[in-house]
Amino acid sequence: MMNKLIFGRYMPGDSFIHRLDPRAKLLASFYFIGIIFLANNWQTYLLLAVFTLFAVSLSKVDMKFFIRGIRPLIWLILFTVALQVLFTSGGEVYWHWGIFNITQFGVLNGIFIFCRFVLIIFMSTLLTLTTPPLELSDAIEYLLRPLKVVRFPVHEISLMLSIALRFVPTLMDETEKIMNAQRARGVDFGEGSLVQKMKAIIPLLIPLFVSSFNRAEDLATAMEARGYQGGEGRTKYRVLHWHNQDTMVMGAFALLTVILVVLRG
Repeated sequence: MMNKLIFGRYMPGDSFIHRLDPRAKLLASFYFIGIIFLANNWQTYLLLAVFTLFAVSLSKVDMKFFIRGIRPLIWLILFTVALQVLFTSGGEVYWHWGIFNITQFGVLNGIFIFCRFVLIIFMSTLLTLTTPPLELSDAIEYLLRPLKVVRFPVHEISLMLSIALRFVPTLMDETEKIMNAQRARGVDFGEGSLVQKMKAIIPLLIPLFVSSFNRAEDLATAMEARGYQGGEGRTKYRVLHWHNQDTMVMGAFALLTVILVVLRG
């Protein structure tokens, strides 16, 4: 169901993670994705798993939301793991047939790849569940400010991101309404062959695209009527504040990096 999707959803709360500056959370998330590639043995992956679960517990968000974030990507994860298992050579050979083989290193790499995917999804989900979309776009605009030197349209990119994130829940609700209307007319989205399923999606996509374009036109007209002329000289309604707890979080990630390097051996 569309209302079960996690992307673009924010879970209000007053936890330690919720109170962090969105810039700190955004930097920490990208930094985590970078340092996860330092892990190369079970000790380092165990450390990352414990760190991630501790961060999840600090957010006070139900674990089911993080599990739900994995479901849309589970087939991609399993496909990637299968490639690692079947085509990686090294160590003891457990099974061999033609170009396919299952080896000790292949199984180990498959497990590590699976853990890497899950940890990245958990950390990314933690970012989106605890950060309002508009604050997230403000953080991106702030972090991209140095690119103004090369005339990069930082404000315009941030505005597009804000609008896109703002209308994700709206589009989900509208998709659900269109699907219910089509079901009432006898359309079945879950049965039949692949071609039949693709044909069943067409009555859903066309009204959704038409509605989206109409909404975009109305939004553009409303912005022009209010005199919007870009970001130059505009003040901020939402002001970001960096606190000691944000510095402490970045320090924790730096400490995590040092421990990972030591455990790599």
